[in-house]
Amino acid sequence: MAEAMLAGLYSSGHPGSLLRFSEPFDERRKYMETRYPELVSARDNQAAVEGADVVVMAVKPQVYKNVLTTLGPSLLKNPSVLIISIAGGITSDAMSRWLASDSASIVRCMPNTPALISEGAVGLYANPNVKSDHRSITESIMQSIAKQVSWVQKEPLIDSVTGISGSGPAYFFLIMEAMQNAGIEAGLTPEEAKNLTLQTCVGAARMAQESDDDLATLRKKVTSPNGTTEAAIKSMENNNIRKVMEEAVFAARRRAQQLTEELCQD
Repeated sequence: MAEAMLAGLYSSGHPGSLLRFSEPFDERRKYMETRYPELVSARDNQAAVEGADVVVMAVKPQVYKNVLTTLGPSLLKNPSVLIISIAGGITSDAMSRWLASDSASIVRCMPNTPALISEGAVGLYANPNVKSDHRSITESIMQSIAKQVSWVQKEPLIDSVTGISGSGPAYFFLIMEAMQNAGIEAGLTPEEAKNLTLQTCVGAARMAQESDDDLATLRKKVTSPNGTTEAAIKSMENNNIRKVMEEAVFAARRRAQQLTEELCQD
């Protein structure tokens, strides 16, 4: 995800000389240096963040506390630094404690994997220290990887974002997998079933994005009475498709809440 952000920012016109990254693993750092020679590489985290106006913390949650505690003095040399965290489960309050600062400007970000191809959906939460210009900067950064950027007003809603868009791509992959398998069972070749499934999903999503109708209306418009689509929809409704999706979203949200309890203990 960090690479996607760097690549997105650079390709959208940000000077490479102003984009710094830190990578502790030699092989990965050499890859980044070769692929993005215009960017500034650093082996040392402190050197990468010192004096920065914006720092994106793309760190695994399990080592987040140690990394942030170590980086605190360097990060806070610039009192107006904006810290953007893309680590799931790490709250802004925990980050403030680990930084030993009540004044740190922190934005939590929940991206999803389509951000890797600049088609992401991102949920954001800003702690009370974040100013309007920080919000604008954050949106600019996220728009380099995402087509949808949404702010939530309460931090726990980031867990709800996780249940919808953060984990959501996997739900659609599963649905597409099931559709492809059904097509094969119905006599199509694997390639035919896959291609028809993928384009159907892309087309339906584009229609939903471009239409003024809500999703329920769009569904009804393509569901003729006593037709094939109605038969399929009735089958899904009888198998509690709505309940299945609701339970999936809430299961992801519960797990996000559990991770917060596990990761934010001092």
